[in-house]
Amino acid sequence: MRRSLDKESTGDQGGRLRASQYVDVHCHCLPDLDDGPSTMPEAVALCRALVNDGIAAVIATPHQLGRFDGPYTAAKIRLAVADLNRTLSEQRIPLTVLSGADVRVDERIPQLLKSDCILTLADTGKYILLELPDVVFVDIEPLIEELVALKVTPIISHPERHNSLAGRSEMISKWLGHSAHLQITASSLAGCFGSQVETAAWRLLRSGWASLVATDSHDLNGRRPLMREAFRLISTRLNEDLARLVCIENPARVAKGQDLLPVWPPKQREVDG
Repeated sequence: MRRSLDKESTGDQGGRLRASQYVDVHCHCLPDLDDGPSTMPEAVALCRALVNDGIAAVIATPHQLGRFDGPYTAAKIRLAVADLNRTLSEQRIPLTVLSGADVRVDERIPQLLKSDCILTLADTGKYILLELPDVVFVDIEPLIEELVALKVTPIISHPERHNSLAGRSEMISKWLGHSAHLQITASSLAGCFGSQVETAAWRLLRSGWASLVATDSHDLNGRRPLMREAFRLISTRLNEDLARLVCIENPARVAKGQDLLPVWPPKQREVDG
């Protein structure tokens, strides 16, 4: 049974989430599925960390396609989400886990969506999280057009971490013009992936191109959740309205299958990078 995101589970009161109650739209928190936690105890520990980071709901996004092609079907992910939710409930950990996937770019995606082999975010059919190849540049405009024709909106995960996109602003702009969105990683804003990635992440925020921030957490060591820190940094260096939009409001809209709010270039408070 698909678990939904409602006002009770997110702490949404009067239609607005408090800054301490985030929705994480990209997290590898399911046990023994991909390069996230290996065991259920490790998954539970990561979920506790998500709660401690102010997150009330998380979309589990194990990798699909690419090097994870084959065994991690939509059905298997949904079962893993149900198992994790059951365990969290038993241990009274206040976190709602929703089904999703981090889908490697592949020309088969439209057909695989139709056959229910790969997952959309929160299983709503509205958004799909797309992961670009690590090194080789691929123009995904044709894929974006196919997905939009199916009424599925692409969200490109962590573009700031892809060296192949450096110097390709016109291409990114073209993708956005076809209704795609960009999701940047909270820890990128904090410099955890190095200065080059940090600079790229802030550039995307200042340009108004990034619609969402997510943790992309995998574990409690090098890939722990940093949503509170991202909110604080954006509020301090740019403004709190932008932080609320990309860290709280738009992620909640993804989880509910609602249209995202537009992001306009914010007023910059400092010049860095």
